[in-house]
Amino acid sequence: MTAASLRPMTMDLPEWRRCGRFLLLAAALHGGVLAYPLHLASDPAEPPPLLVKLAAPAEPKPLPVVEPLPKPLPVQPAVKPEKPAPRPARAEPPPRPLLAMPAEAPAAGPVVAVAPPAPPAAPVEAPARASPVAAAPGPLSPARFDDAYLQNPEPRYPPLSRRLGEEGKVLLRVRVTPEGTVAAVDLEKSSNFERLDAAARQAVARWRFVPARRGDEAIEGLVIVPVVFRLES
Repeated sequence: MTAASLRPMTMDLPEWRRCGRFLLLAAALHGGVLAYPLHLASDPAEPPPLLVKLAAPAEPKPLPVVEPLPKPLPVQPAVKPEKPAPRPARAEPPPRPLLAMPAEAPAAGPVVAVAPPAPPAAPVEAPARASPVAAAPGPLSPARFDDAYLQNPEPRYPPLSRRLGEEGKVLLRVRVTPEGTVAAVDLEKSSNFERLDAAARQAVARWRFVPARRGDEAIEGLVIVPVVFRLES
């Protein structure tokens, strides 16, 4: 250290007094500052007053309008429909009698029947030989097929026609020889089913007939043969 720094500090008296005044003033100011917070701390701070606001009463909401329930409609009794008057039962015409051919037929199933012969047609008479004396003509009788002794078989019902439910009536025009055999079979009226027509013609072509007669003489004649095909349940 230098000699200057070690030299004792000297101050004149008037300057020291001035410094002391400043020191006293500073101390007084510091003491007032320190005393003010203590004074403030000794008095408790009053809490801020609470503000209570009265809310305006809410406007009352309008009550919902309740509509009255509709009155139930009166229940009308159901009108029962009037039952129609029953129709009178229709009388069915009685079945026409059929002349079945003599043969052993099953108890149930298709029926093939031959109706009674139609009125006889005029027999075809072969030209008579010239004779010196003309004999008086005798009574004329037509050819027949309904005698029991002839034992003519019934027409066979076609199986396909049975499955298809085909029914009908066939009329055949048969030319009969004086010997009672069949010379020709023609279709007079169809049953509208070819199978039934063919079955009837095939069966009748093998039949035997009672020939037509003029008096005691057998002659050629025509006869109508009806054949009925009918399914029975």
